[in-house]
Amino acid sequence: MATYHLIDDGDRILVGLSGGKDSLLLTELLANRAKIDHPRFSVEALHVRMENIHYETDTSYLQAFCDDLDVRLHVKTTSFEVLDESSISNIQSSIKRKQKQPCFLCSWMRRKEMFNLAQELGCNKIALGHHQDDMLHTALMNLTFQGRFDTMPARLKMRKMPLTIIRPLCMIEESDIKAYAKMKGYQKQKKICPYETNSYRTDIKRLYDEIEQMNPEARYSIWRALNAENKLIEE
Repeated sequence: MATYHLIDDGDRILVGLSGGKDSLLLTELLANRAKIDHPRFSVEALHVRMENIHYETDTSYLQAFCDDLDVRLHVKTTSFEVLDESSISNIQSSIKRKQKQPCFLCSWMRRKEMFNLAQELGCNKIALGHHQDDMLHTALMNLTFQGRFDTMPARLKMRKMPLTIIRPLCMIEESDIKAYAKMKGYQKQKKICPYETNSYRTDIKRLYDEIEQMNPEARYSIWRALNAENKLIEE
């Protein structure tokens, strides 16, 4: 929070609660932090159901989880049309595999629901549960496929709407989140997304694991490089 100036007094934060370990941890940490006097901020959560993607999360568990934290939970349902390759290229030319299109469109529709609800509720910030491994994998993806060295910023101020996206877990390693989730007994999703292990990100994760085997300090080298290039805060 201090390093990247993520939260200020009076913030109203909407958390993206997918039901995975990362978003559960983010919701818990923000809810507990909101009980401290400074900075004073409020937290609400949004879970988006996607009608045409076959995975399942127990929303009754998410509701009980949020109730225990005194966090108001909103549940929205949406869907999208799977487009052909020619239509996809008009939206995002970087998509080259047909099986990628559900991932892009699903993410796009979820973000749309979040942006709309945040503004309806008067929230000025949206919190997403990307951890440090996500940030590093994205940097490698952008370097490999886009020819640029950057990642998802820890703080991103939107230009076309009065919202700022924050990623409070950006300095936490995924292995620590897994250990904490096991210790706390977080309930797993009933069915995972069928596209979860079929993406460029999965390929990059395997590559990153090999890099860490060569150099266990690689994580910190890449992170320092991103900070040196000022890639973690975008105004």
